Amino acid sequence: MSYETIVYALSDNIATITLNRPERMNALTPKLLTELAQAVEAAQSDGARAIILTGAGDAFCSGADLIGDGEGMPDDLGAMLDAYYHPAVEALANSDIPIVSAINGPAVGAGLSFGLAADIVLMKRSAYLMLAFANIGLVPDAGATWLIAKSAGRAKTLEMALLGEKVSAEQALDLGLVTRVVDDEALADEVHKIATKLANGPSVALGFIRKQVAAALDSTLSATLPVEQANQTAAGHTADFREAVMAFAQKRKPEFKGK
Repeated sequence: MSYETIVYALSDNIATITLNRPERMNALTPKLLTELAQAVEAAQSDGARAIILTGAGDAFCSGADLIGDGEGMPDDLGAMLDAYYHPAVEALANSDIPIVSAINGPAVGAGLSFGLAADIVLMKRSAYLMLAFANIGLVPDAGATWLIAKSAGRAKTLEMALLGEKVSAEQALDLGLVTRVVDDEALADEVHKIATKLANGPSVALGFIRKQVAAALDSTLSATLPVEQANQTAAGHTADFREAVMAFAQKRKPEFKGK
């Protein structure tokens, strides 16, 4: 499948999805959001065992393209969210394979949402996050409220949302919004290293883990226990688990096939 606003590449069981509108700081359009959702689904259909999400040029994503083709934004922003943003958010959330984001530059507005939606978030030291909605008279969307509140808590979420100020990479790390901050020149190598480890891991179990954690965030201990039980039952029947047991007995490193 060919794409106009993203670049999709598959190598060594890793699908790399690059938001590709560098002239607009990879600002989001309906076309880009549709292609992003399609690419996430394609990665799984193509047999990828990990996804890297990043941006072209010097930005990760500047958020919604407020100018677009010159016609501006639609009157009903809620309808646009429902038609384009939410399917892309859900595609990332429902992925059966782990996702690593490489925040290679500013991640602003809904661009922040997509950057933080990954399971493991790596951020370039010179990059920044910005929940800029209030600066243009809007409210956080694309899951930003949930993502930030679950990680940083009420006080910091309100500070970011109400003031619309830049959050440095180090601040984002301290707030628990990102997994690691790396030197600018090391970002690509570090992201590939992590994605490779995930792609060589027990893919079925990793898929269960990402969804199990998401479910636990909105649940109680008692409600989480049966989810863990069901997933453990399924994981215990995988070829990767049998390989791990055999490798342990033979004192060698397991060779997972993702099955």
